Amino acid sequence: MTGTARTDVEQVELANTAFYEALERGDFDKVSELWLDSPPDPGSEPPSADDIADESADDGDGDAVSCVHPGWPVLTGRGEVLRSYALIMANTEYIQFFLTDLRVGVFGDTALVTCTENILSGGPPPAGGGELGPLVGQLVVATNVFRRTPDGWKLWSHHASPVLAETDDEESDETPS
Repeated sequence: MTGTARTDVEQVELANTAFYEALERGDFDKVSELWLDSPPDPGSEPPSADDIADESADDGDGDAVSCVHPGWPVLTGRGEVLRSYALIMANTEYIQFFLTDLRVGVFGDTALVTCTENILSGGPPPAGGGELGPLVGQLVVATNVFRRTPDGWKLWSHHASPVLAETDDEESDETPS
């Protein structure tokens, strides 16, 4: 897609792509920027980095962000969600997302994106080695919910679950003889 996004669907697609590209680069600041901020209290100062880290799970307005990584419990609140991404980025040397089955729906100020994340990742090098750890492929289905803000579309919720696919061997084991 070239030029400026004209439709809400195009804008949401760009925000979704920016999220995955920031994860691939390990750009924590960009990932943070893409997540919805908790609504400020009237008359309060803008939050500092320390405030973000200390945020409670519920902001009182029902707008708390949430995230479910494959195999993790539900994370609620901007601070908890962003800490999870910092942890993932600190322990992942390489990650690349190939998104397939992408669908976008916009409903007023809320957008829903579903996709399949075809993930290729590698951990830190093994002891004594200068190369990446072994590359691992993973298939994950994801739902990303965005909210429209004055600063563009921001992530409100991300939920990812592994795809448990049967192999040909497993299918043949269940065939009656």
